[in-house]
Amino acid sequence: MTEMQKLYLLVPLAPLAGAVVAGLFGKTIGRAGAHTFTIMGVAVAFIASLFIFQDVQAGHTYNGDIYTWLESGGLKLHVGFLIDPLTVMMMLVVSFVSLMVHVYTIGYMADDPGYQRFFSYISLFTFSMLMLVMSNNFVQLFFGWEAVGLVSYLLIGFWYTRPTAIYANLKAFLVNRVGDFGFLLGIALIAAYCGSLDYKEVFAQANNMAATQIELFKGQPWSLITVVCIGLFIGAMGKSAQVPLHVWLPDSMEGPTPISALIHAATMVTAGIFMVARMSPLFELSDAALSFVLVIGAITALFMGFLGIIQNDIKRVVAYSTLSQLGYMTVALGASAYSVAVFHLMTHAFFKALLFLAAGSVIIGMHHDQDIRNMGGLRKYMPITWITSLIGSLALIGTPFLSGFYSKDSIIEAVKASHLAGSGFAYFCVLIGVFITAFYSFRMYFLVFHGKERFGHAHHDEHAGDHDDEEVAVDHHHGLAPGQKPHETPWVVWVPLVALAIPSVVIGYMTIEPMLFGGYFKGSIFISEHHHAMKELAEEFHGASAMALHSLTSVPFLLALSGVVLAWFFYLVKPAIPAAIKEKVGPLYTLLDNKYYFDRFNEVFFAGGARGLGSGLWKVGDQAVIDGVLVNGSAKVVGWFAALTRLFQTGHLYQYAFSMIIGVFVLLTFWFNRG
Repeated sequence: MTEMQKLYLLVPLAPLAGAVVAGLFGKTIGRAGAHTFTIMGVAVAFIASLFIFQDVQAGHTYNGDIYTWLESGGLKLHVGFLIDPLTVMMMLVVSFVSLMVHVYTIGYMADDPGYQRFFSYISLFTFSMLMLVMSNNFVQLFFGWEAVGLVSYLLIGFWYTRPTAIYANLKAFLVNRVGDFGFLLGIALIAAYCGSLDYKEVFAQANNMAATQIELFKGQPWSLITVVCIGLFIGAMGKSAQVPLHVWLPDSMEGPTPISALIHAATMVTAGIFMVARMSPLFELSDAALSFVLVIGAITALFMGFLGIIQNDIKRVVAYSTLSQLGYMTVALGASAYSVAVFHLMTHAFFKALLFLAAGSVIIGMHHDQDIRNMGGLRKYMPITWITSLIGSLALIGTPFLSGFYSKDSIIEAVKASHLAGSGFAYFCVLIGVFITAFYSFRMYFLVFHGKERFGHAHHDEHAGDHDDEEVAVDHHHGLAPGQKPHETPWVVWVPLVALAIPSVVIGYMTIEPMLFGGYFKGSIFISEHHHAMKELAEEFHGASAMALHSLTSVPFLLALSGVVLAWFFYLVKPAIPAAIKEKVGPLYTLLDNKYYFDRFNEVFFAGGARGLGSGLWKVGDQAVIDGVLVNGSAKVVGWFAALTRLFQTGHLYQYAFSMIIGVFVLLTFWFNRG
């Protein structure tokens, strides 16, 4: 094994070792030991990833198996690594954001009795995600895929004494199983038709799969590649929370804030985006699958953004913003702009982790009150949280020169250049989405950091503190007491904010040219000849500065600016207007407040249907057939037969003699007749 291969192994195994130590020996090593070991593990993974990145930049990629797990017939299942520019970019993002979250957790979970358990979980999560992105075959990809699902289940329900947390983690688990069913079917079809689960071998047979037809329903042939790609994408819809499998993500805010940043910014939800980009040689051969991806992403980008406007819980606003941004990434995948999707994944990881951690910092400063209507004027009490939040919000809405601008504008341009079915609709959605994003982001920003102070006297209407998500097990009081003032959080909380704010500003400017137009992803991402969105983008690109300056007159910039101005006018200048609008558009508000009734439909149709089916099977199958016919019926038959035989068992000698004579008579008659 070469030195480099040892480094590859070190990246996932260091966080795993930290997780094992903190999980199994947490009581022995104490709190300081738990966070020291896990942070060291993730730091080692990040530093090793930096060395691997330099090695890949020097032109050394790697695709090989570490060991064979099992062989069955002709199918070999390996554990192996594929180290190329796409992988190494994901490794850096995952390990860096995870490292920041680990440091932040020291301050955020300081009073929590489950401190060591929490560190063990987040390290295990980092290991799972690294195994997912480094895999060179579908088996290992699926292992990582399921492992991040399992750990997210444990993290969302971390405060397991609260019914809402248990409901949320069960919901996340079940919705992800629905997506994983499609994912598994896609992988099974690949195994059946290619006889291998190794990426390289499967991609080599992609053209054969495109030429193969299968009949899902008799007389209706489908292209095999389309069925495989849609199956794989359904898996991505579950993980990356696309409509209609998005319902788990807002509820997962029940977990502590550090995992909101970890799951919803850099890691778990972007697994689906990464997977589709990795599968570009397959998706490029099916325009039908790409159109499906495009339309689903567009619906998510726009309609989830609308829901962000009416949320009052600080973390839920950021959660709906994540849903909307994942929609943008998915739209880019559908437009064959895979590198743009992955570029947005990277920039989004930094500013969204920043926004989540800043929201957590506000929650600490507000003594665990999460209702943005009870805040206001926090700028002077929490200056570091304020400035980093502002940077995160500006990056999110696509302010020129900040990281989010480069990736978001590239997505909009790529969709405009696409000629796939559904691209017109998608372009409309992502354009309107810019305005919506700016409006709800700055609604939250102005309500939290500007305007008059509203803390110390909590709202008590039906939605106030809808979801007191952050109830720390020790600290049961919510919100500031009258006369109490918020305070800036300790350094372990604000240092990660500053560390994430820096890439949120500069990473887009620095990396747009190599990542989108400089061939950084050459060999990792494949684009077919007849999809020319990226070529058109390359023709229009004249450098990062020129792109930012040119955008000052563009439609997206004007839409974002008008969203910010409208939020400022509504929430700082004339705060009575939103309330008046809410009165006027009652039914629309109700629709948004009920999240388009997706949850209601799932509860009535799927959960209610399952309960109905269960009670039907119980009444008919269990009570009537099994208990009634088989169990009680057989007992009745035995009882009836016993009653009949009892007539002959009287204990009288003369009756037995008479019975014997009758028996002999019957036998003789039978015998003579046969003769």
